Amino acid sequence: MNEIDAGPTDPTRPAARALDRTPMNEINLAHLDLNLLVTFEVLMTEGSVTRAAARLARTQSAVSHSLSRLREQLGDPLLVKVGSAMVPSPFAQELIEDVRPILRSIQRIAAPLQHFEPAASDRTFRVAISDFTPSVMPEVMARVRREAPGVAVEWTTPGMHTPSGVADGHLDVALIASTTIMPEGVERRDAGDLKLWTYLRKDHPALAAWGLAEWCRWPHIQVRLGDSQPTTVELAVSDTRIARTIGAKVPHFSCVPELLTRTDMLATMPLFLPGPLLEQLNLCAVEPPLPIAPVALSYFWSFRKTNDPGARWIRAVVGDVFGELQSAASKPRAVPRARRGTGTDRT
Repeated sequence: MNEIDAGPTDPTRPAARALDRTPMNEINLAHLDLNLLVTFEVLMTEGSVTRAAARLARTQSAVSHSLSRLREQLGDPLLVKVGSAMVPSPFAQELIEDVRPILRSIQRIAAPLQHFEPAASDRTFRVAISDFTPSVMPEVMARVRREAPGVAVEWTTPGMHTPSGVADGHLDVALIASTTIMPEGVERRDAGDLKLWTYLRKDHPALAAWGLAEWCRWPHIQVRLGDSQPTTVELAVSDTRIARTIGAKVPHFSCVPELLTRTDMLATMPLFLPGPLLEQLNLCAVEPPLPIAPVALSYFWSFRKTNDPGARWIRAVVGDVFGELQSAASKPRAVPRARRGTGTDRT
């Protein structure tokens, strides 16, 4: 089949409009058909209207018409027929270097989401979760190992850089206080509230007359996570106008159980300690003798990772595990019967 004439046949005699070609930055993009650029790229690759038409599954006349329209919009002959070949103009050779990466980017954006196969993945996920329960990460990792043995998880404790880590996508998910101030571009989903309990030894003297006076009398363990926001316990103490003694300030919740076991200190915090572990450590949990608001938690992640199949998977793993632990924690537990003492307010 003969090639259909696609325009000028002499590269030394370009169309008249090419002499005053419209600069690219002055072209009205609203009138530029993206399909014309697709046709242009295939023509530049194939160097033939016949082969380009076959590759695009279009007729030769349709390809020639698209080339004519693009010539009209850009004011350049682009490709001219020399013998049996289509020869690009200098402008076309420059243009294709810009068009190809643009088209590849559009293909990536418009392509269907890739399916994530946990069992075949070797991806590394990064999560920020406080260690308020010793069970979250072991349970998360147990599920990851079952479903995705090649996947690695980097666990970091929340700190001052967590918001930026979430926003820039370095962290796949953060399970932290809902009150955390986040930059723009961050998605959020409620994770629920954590009730606070007061933890102490099962044989602690305070249990004999448990109440506000005893709660104020004995020293407390305080966990500071690196931010300056007051905790719900501090807010409750301020509202009640009482005083308590801080016996130890620690950077992690994981320090707390052994400190409680080996000292006479108390700890009022949203700490998940399952019943069997409490028994093993000779500890118990009782209701605090003053009203303390629960700690509201949320899952945070970068907007850019909302539809990332892998990121969605690890968020689901963390969410399922945390939800199961919350359900177990909300069940009634055998604790010493609390007797509220009136105590004397301290200022």
